[in-house]
Amino acid sequence: MLDIEVIEDPAAAEASLDPIRTRILRELAEPGSATQLAAKVGLPRQKVNYHLKALERHGLVELVEERRRGNVTERILRATAASYLISPAALASVAPDPHRFSDRFSAFWLLALAARMVQEMGQLIAGAAAARQKLATFAIDGEITFRSAADRAAFAEELGVAVTRLVDKYHDGGADLPAGSTAASPPAGRKHRLVVALHPSLKAPAPKAARADPHAAPQTTHAQSANPHVKEQDND
Repeated sequence: MLDIEVIEDPAAAEASLDPIRTRILRELAEPGSATQLAAKVGLPRQKVNYHLKALERHGLVELVEERRRGNVTERILRATAASYLISPAALASVAPDPHRFSDRFSAFWLLALAARMVQEMGQLIAGAAAARQKLATFAIDGEITFRSAADRAAFAEELGVAVTRLVDKYHDGGADLPAGSTAASPPAGRKHRLVVALHPSLKAPAPKAARADPHAAPQTTHAQSANPHVKEQDND
């Protein structure tokens, strides 16, 4: 079972988006039968079997084993991954293309780069799994708080300079030579994609307002406490 499977086939993506099938995929993180699933999702076994066949047809669940119980053969199935991610390739005709424009400060370009990364990583993971090889990747994830927009701009500028310096240091320019080139020492390395991203963190949802206590003493407003000449208004 993969940790994450990237779905590229539009039909498989459509099948996975059905709420019942999404629930079935979640339950099948551990192997189970249609009978067991029926009890968990609250549907007749025949209905669960219908959804299982659709998921299996699109390669989202796989057979683990078959158990013979009297005259009935019980099929034990498992999801092919613990989590699923739909690739932009599933919407190929309208998928974002980062080559359309290049703007380091564009949120839409960042989104296009992220979409391309999902698509490429899905293909790379599938290829590495088929070849039974480990995929060489590296990522950094963290948060930084800037005191001002000027600090953020300065950080971005310094980061760009530092990354450019590292690229110049380690990039094998010979790898960019055209096919058929007579370079003295043809490169043996492999190209890697480098994406550096910076965006605001999502804000935590605001806590729900506490229900007012009818027995609580009235609260003094900031304006009232700061200015002794402000009088309370009557509520009559």
